[in-house]
Amino acid sequence: MTATDYVHGYGPAEIRRLSDQAETLASLLHAGTAYPPGSRVLEVGCGVGAQTVHLVRGSPGAHLTSIDVDESSLALARARVPETVEFRHANLFDITEEFDHVFVCFVLEHLRDPHAALTYLRGLLRPGGTITVIEGDHGSAFFHPDHPAAHKVIDCLVTLQRRAGGDALIGRRVEPLLTAAGFREVRTRPRTVYADRTRPDLVAGFTRDTFTAMVAGVREEALAAGLATQSEWRQGIDALNRTADEGGTFHYAFFKGTATR
Repeated sequence: MTATDYVHGYGPAEIRRLSDQAETLASLLHAGTAYPPGSRVLEVGCGVGAQTVHLVRGSPGAHLTSIDVDESSLALARARVPETVEFRHANLFDITEEFDHVFVCFVLEHLRDPHAALTYLRGLLRPGGTITVIEGDHGSAFFHPDHPAAHKVIDCLVTLQRRAGGDALIGRRVEPLLTAAGFREVRTRPRTVYADRTRPDLVAGFTRDTFTAMVAGVREEALAAGLATQSEWRQGIDALNRTADEGGTFHYAFFKGTATR
């Protein structure tokens, strides 16, 4: 899959973060995604099955094949998702059969060549089949109280992912990537998260347990790379945590693209 090293790692904290993120954002990200009974759906990069659960819930009659390159993640996915899903240890370029629909969520950001991946996936779709792509964009994060230290630690994550060959800002590229891969009827729209004290579920589930936890999770890599000092890192995470306190606000945009072969 020409994947990068997964910058967030595969430890228990990351598994918990992925699950928290999926539950918190399920209605936002999966709204409008439902596949007809009997249709063949390929989920690329299913990981621990955090999104798979919601695909099954939204399309109980579809035949879902979910692939990932990490065996340990697949083991966790099999344990949490109904047996109706076919899980495979596979690179997307290993897949050769035809599907009616393809679902790709938080995967392109970790690929060295997302254009090649989308072009290959287009070839797996039957004529008239659809693809759904969901990606985040860390450049869309803005918050109150604002603080340079918070932006610095976010930039550390962006830099680490870029050095690994990925793109933490790929959300803004979803539409041009789909178009360049030869898809038709491309439609991309932002799915915005906004959290403040009136939305305590999002403050906890997204601001604190998803975004800030994601940034905090690359501490050792950022320090080892010399991207920040221990003091700068502590100040940055403290500043992000303050956006989840009383009076704080947080905004982030995901980008969901759909297209047809």
